[in-house]
Amino acid sequence: MLSEVPHIVVRESSSLEVNKCIYPRLPYPSRNGGLERAFIEWADTDAGIAAFCKVHEQRHDFVCLRYVKSDGLAASYSPDFLVRAGDRVYLVETKAQQQVSHPNVQRKLRAAANWCERINALPGELRDGCEWHYALVGEAVFFEWRERGARLADLLDFARARSSNRETQRELVL
Repeated sequence: MLSEVPHIVVRESSSLEVNKCIYPRLPYPSRNGGLERAFIEWADTDAGIAAFCKVHEQRHDFVCLRYVKSDGLAASYSPDFLVRAGDRVYLVETKAQQQVSHPNVQRKLRAAANWCERINALPGELRDGCEWHYALVGEAVFFEWRERGARLADLLDFARARSSNRETQRELVL
């Protein structure tokens, strides 16, 4: 649980005050962090989002996923955000549009989607009755949906990885 990490240390200059997280401020990268900052702002103001958190790679180690990079080496990966919307929990990765189709990003997608499938196989009471999903959100799609006045939960549902024949595939290329 996130609450097992009682606090995270952030720089005031590269963090935002939030209401829908157990932490009062969430960080974003000080360099090239515009997409993550925009995600935090939208999640905190969208009525369809019940709670969210920026994953801290060192402190939230329970969301550290293993995958095999395209060069064959084992690696670990933590998604950018955890988001709860209704009866769904999303592991969310935000990416610059040109990075979405990168082979290692796609390998992370498969590893995260498989992790979510294993979580969903647990009895409902062990996962608070929620379904878990992985959503890879490209920058262009993010800003397009936000500017149209869409709900963030609808974007996450649109962007979620879907399984087919035990292999996770993207239904739509974002």
